[in-house]
Amino acid sequence: MTDQIAIPCIVMRGGSSKGPYFRLSDLPADKEARARVLLAAMGSPDARQIDGLGGADPLTSKVAMVAPSERDDADVDYHFAQVLIDKAFVDTNPSCGNMLSGVGPFAIESGMVAATGSETRVRIYEANTGSRIEAVVQTRDGKVVYDGDAEIAGVPGTAAPVRLNFMDITGSKTGALLPTGKVREEIDGVEVTLVDVSVPMMMIRAADLGKTGYETPAELNADTAFFARLESLRLEAGRRMGLGDVTGKVIPKVAILSAPRDGGNISARYFVPDKTHAAMAVTGGTCIASVAVLEGSVSDGLAQRPEGDDRMVVIEHPAGVLEVALTTSGSGTGMDVVSAGVIRTARKLMAGEVFVPGAVLA
Repeated sequence: MTDQIAIPCIVMRGGSSKGPYFRLSDLPADKEARARVLLAAMGSPDARQIDGLGGADPLTSKVAMVAPSERDDADVDYHFAQVLIDKAFVDTNPSCGNMLSGVGPFAIESGMVAATGSETRVRIYEANTGSRIEAVVQTRDGKVVYDGDAEIAGVPGTAAPVRLNFMDITGSKTGALLPTGKVREEIDGVEVTLVDVSVPMMMIRAADLGKTGYETPAELNADTAFFARLESLRLEAGRRMGLGDVTGKVIPKVAILSAPRDGGNISARYFVPDKTHAAMAVTGGTCIASVAVLEGSVSDGLAQRPEGDDRMVVIEHPAGVLEVALTTSGSGTGMDVVSAGVIRTARKLMAGEVFVPGAVLA
């Protein structure tokens, strides 16, 4: 066994997240061995992740693994991993829509998909949730274009837009929009909506937890009693949604909702889940947008609902706004989310090899 093992990767910013992108074939096929490699690559468990690529923040402790797809309806398969910072745990249950925005560019960079003209459409199968996404990537002369005028909240400057069109997102983990069959219910005296669009989530009105919903992430993160209360509710939500004991797991995610203040449709704070997201997750955003248009949910009296089945839902969050182009059918417990589209950006930061101790494969 060699002292260190080199594994090819490209470090990319995907949306408002960042991490290494690997070819799945360059990692161990055994899931336990793969998890050890990812922990070593990111430097976990350690609060600073000083011995790896991780940035000591949940948004920069993420990994994308990509492989050519054997499916007729996809070009590549995308496997996401959230590498916990201070625990030796790799969570492959959720997805990440921000890291997803780098999958199309990575697939082109690594030769899995050939660039075509000024736009290249990459059909992605999201293996964690079983959903399909079309990524529209800007290309020129057979290469990915990263420079552009698109701005997204939580990321400085501008870049080329990556359009993500989400399909098959209703019931990503539980098989149903409303896993309990209820639009609204109570957990320990608090009204919640338990919903599964792109990611299973528990939604709560901020005021019902003594918050305005306009607090900064730092203000919320400093309130340890608030997070303890949130976690107690989340554990019961996971049980009700059929996810079992979710202790130490990152789903279901949680959001607190309030009325918009800056012309949007809803204001939200999203949790990951033991810290407040500095901006807004894409998967979480599609779920929040769905609840914002769901009559009878905890968004009643807060959301400014756009009309029609094809609508733009604007979510206000700590770093700005996220716009979700949402197509739905039906209403109430019969509502279905047909598709959701968002604009993200991505940038290649580094290409090379990450080194991990050979002992992790022993």
